[in-house]
Amino acid sequence: MSLNTDPIADMLSRIRNASMRRKPYVDIPYSGMKVRVIKILQQEGYILRYAIVDGNPAPVIKVLLKYKNGNSVITEIKRVSKPGRRAYTDKKSIPSIIGGLGITIVSTSKGVITGKKAKELGIGGEMICTVR
Repeated sequence: MSLNTDPIADMLSRIRNASMRRKPYVDIPYSGMKVRVIKILQQEGYILRYAIVDGNPAPVIKVLLKYKNGNSVITEIKRVSKPGRRAYTDKKSIPSIIGGLGITIVSTSKGVITGKKAKELGIGGEMICTVR
């Protein structure tokens, strides 16, 4: 068993790889932070839905991927902040992805939210990933 030093990057890679292979769903090892990120992906229309399933030895998050005309709705999903190099931003510096066609997911004092919501609340935080 390998030690995963960045579980969020692993989750994003699993989603990216499964969508490139046009898989209907992907299983991701459970963590609360991953669920918060996946919940935003669902709210923003990048995935159909997710469910937390009891697994052996640990629970997994089953993510149902979303496709339009046979192509994945997610064209790019990138990790921004990494364990070796954290990426923090203030409210003014939160990037707009393709003029608002994509999203930035930010971990703030108000929880894990989209960059747009963080700008509305006037807060910054750690940039977790970008999705388009």
